[in-house]
Amino acid sequence: MKRLKRNIALATALLITFATVNGLAQQSLDRTKVPAPGPNPTLKVPAWTKTQLANGAALIVSERRGLPLVSFSITFLGGANQFEPAAKRGVAAMTASMLTEGTKTRTGDQLSDALQMLGTNINANVGSEDGSISFVSTTKNFDATMALLADMMLNSTFPVEALDRLRGRTLVNLTQAKDQPTTIGGQVFAKILYGDAHPYGQRITEASVKAITRDDIAAFSKAYFQPGRAIITVVGDITTAKAKAAVEKGLAAWTKGGDKPSFTYPELPKLQPAKIYLVDKPGSAQSVFNIGLPGPPRNTPDYFAIQVMNTILGGMFQSRLNANIREQKGYSYGVNSGFAYGKGPGPFRTGGSIVSEKTDLALIEFMKELKGILGERPITDEEIKTAKDLLIQSLPQRFGSVTAVSSSINSLMVQGLSDDYYQTYAKNISAITKEDLLRVAKRYIDLNHLAIVIVGDRAKIESSLKATEIAPIAIIDIEGNPAAGGGAPSSSNRTGN
Repeated sequence: MKRLKRNIALATALLITFATVNGLAQQSLDRTKVPAPGPNPTLKVPAWTKTQLANGAALIVSERRGLPLVSFSITFLGGANQFEPAAKRGVAAMTASMLTEGTKTRTGDQLSDALQMLGTNINANVGSEDGSISFVSTTKNFDATMALLADMMLNSTFPVEALDRLRGRTLVNLTQAKDQPTTIGGQVFAKILYGDAHPYGQRITEASVKAITRDDIAAFSKAYFQPGRAIITVVGDITTAKAKAAVEKGLAAWTKGGDKPSFTYPELPKLQPAKIYLVDKPGSAQSVFNIGLPGPPRNTPDYFAIQVMNTILGGMFQSRLNANIREQKGYSYGVNSGFAYGKGPGPFRTGGSIVSEKTDLALIEFMKELKGILGERPITDEEIKTAKDLLIQSLPQRFGSVTAVSSSINSLMVQGLSDDYYQTYAKNISAITKEDLLRVAKRYIDLNHLAIVIVGDRAKIESSLKATEIAPIAIIDIEGNPAAGGGAPSSSNRTGN
């Protein structure tokens, strides 16, 4: 009975307290006014040290206390575009995948078991312009995990049976991709913009995958994973001295070799007049849009102005493109735009998946918004403030974890940016003017030379697209080549069968 009375008294006290607090909140809160935003968060950029190891690799260490975790990565300058033969596209990615398949002293299963016991995983990849091998471990397991990474990088045996298994899986993925409009659209878009002779226009094919041998894998691994083009980054619960000592010991067998690539690309194909490239996908419920043209490299001095301009155009949820085509018209679940910066002229692209019946209307709206950003609809002060705030306020998340810190540091090193890039980022974004935005829009968005790639049901959308008179139409296949019988769609297509 006494316990029951105590519980009742406690519940009564809580109700009284809640009622009092709620009443005070109602008295002080004016629900007719939007609360004023708080101050922007203060950016605290982690410090790091840079040294060079005897084998030529750069070593960057950033101490981050709080959790007993260490992020370790080896980033390699240059990727498939610099080191992969055109006839062997795919050898870089397959080499990275096969690092887990066994070494001179461990089978693939033994490597997997050892990593499981350490509670971690080692990830390897080779992208278009850089590659990496990385892991996150607890502080106490750092040395043991790094020893496994060194074994995988330096002593992999690339067993033939594992290559055959990987080749089969890759071929299945390529076959499945032929039925995925989004993948088709991206590949065709790249080919139209850059052509077969430019690395940006090349891709992995069934022929290139079938041509790759075990010797190709071994040769690529030996040539690519060299310290002369490597940046080793250690971030986390470890001192700079201990990190350097651990790296020098763990990678003692990794001897000097390798040069940094030049990142020299061939000239781009001559820009062609604007055209709609229609890839027929009978029965498709959506039309996948990729609209754009080659853009600037990452080192362009217009970078910050482009970032603000593109954020307004299609780089955020409330952007002009998405607000129009998704929110107002309901033609899509989402559209966007962006500049894919690289060492070379990465593309400007806008697009998304559109309901088939609205393909022509969506294209009209895409062109309307592109013309708008070029001056027909002047950018407002409110749009500029929203875009700048979004870019500046999203910066702290780049340092929210040991892996985020590592990635942010590596991004600077790979792109050759200054060490104070993040400290001056807000200042550079804030300095952008309306005149800057209009200037870069006119410079990098050329409506007269747009490649408009649309993957969809030709029978449903061709005639309405033609009626827009936005650009002439060329019918192409899923490989980006002129389609056989590029005239009127067949009767079977007209019925959607």
